[in-house]
Amino acid sequence: MTVDDTGSGADGDGRVDEPADPADDPLALRLEGLILGAERRYTPFQAARSAGVSMELASRFWRAMGFADIGQAKALTEADVLALRRLAGLVEAGLLSEAMAVQVARSTGQTTARLAEWQMDSFLEGLTEPPEPGMTRTEVTYPIVELLLPELEEFLVYVWRRQLAASAGRVVQATDDEEMVDRRLAVGFADLVGFTRLTRRMEEEELGELVEAFETTAADLIAARGGRLVKTLGDEVLYAADDAGTAAEIALRLIETMASDETMPELRVGMAFGTVTTRMGDVFGTTVNLASRLTSIAPRDAVLVDTAFAEELIRTGDAPASEAAAAEEAAAAEKEGEAPPAYRFALQPMWQRPVRGLGVVEPWLLTRRGTGL
Repeated sequence: MTVDDTGSGADGDGRVDEPADPADDPLALRLEGLILGAERRYTPFQAARSAGVSMELASRFWRAMGFADIGQAKALTEADVLALRRLAGLVEAGLLSEAMAVQVARSTGQTTARLAEWQMDSFLEGLTEPPEPGMTRTEVTYPIVELLLPELEEFLVYVWRRQLAASAGRVVQATDDEEMVDRRLAVGFADLVGFTRLTRRMEEEELGELVEAFETTAADLIAARGGRLVKTLGDEVLYAADDAGTAAEIALRLIETMASDETMPELRVGMAFGTVTTRMGDVFGTTVNLASRLTSIAPRDAVLVDTAFAEELIRTGDAPASEAAAAEEAAAAEKEGEAPPAYRFALQPMWQRPVRGLGVVEPWLLTRRGTGL
């Protein structure tokens, strides 16, 4: 719902760029009223004035939230005014800078836009199949949305609060202020092998089902093992974990799970450990880039990690420094009548190789202790 800063709604050549008005479709207008819970009352200029903010700031907020240009159509509601007033109030109170308020608007808009698209394209589409011959989907959409809306709203708030609580817990455990933004994490990429070739052989529907199955399986496994799914990229998922042991367990379970499913392509995983910058739910930095590069050179159904990741597993006792060292420890423990160290993982150094943009790296092959993948 953005406009240019002059409020004219016109672009550089004088054309007014306005999307089709939902008022042209009675059902669309009724659905909008049901979902928003308020009627159209304001133009963007009127909404900004009622909220007590400049048109320039209102435009910045609306653009950040991802709303389309509506010129000066009377399409905004009391809720739009309240949202502007709240964001501006946080800035005026000094709780947020203006730049941070825009980031809040952008991150919320991007996340909920994807959620809304998925719900309408997948969830509601399946529920609004005409129950009787002769009925159209549009005739059953309104009552379905009316029933689902309050339940979905409550569920959204619940999940958001749960996620916020988990994120807040991680932040307060940081050792200093700098670590709240730049933290040491284990980062992993899991990539389907040969996905480009599959796109040429499979029908679109089959390909969509495969990608959905991969993303669902990966998301569930990452969450169950204590990792965080950062994002999905069709044939690839990016995840993070607070410690190398958790990330390693996730990687190996991903390989094992996909290998046991004959319908899934082979998988490869690359992981790195180090300082990571987090912004708007995403992760950036050399550690992330290194994990991505390791994924591209990993063998099929195998996991490669960087030296820092391997050293962290050794430091925490999750992997021995070498098989020779493990054998010596086992012999010493047996001599003393004690149980040998119980290592979960094994590490095998690979050939050093140059990696574009990162210099020479030494990958390590990660496997389960005493097993090969």
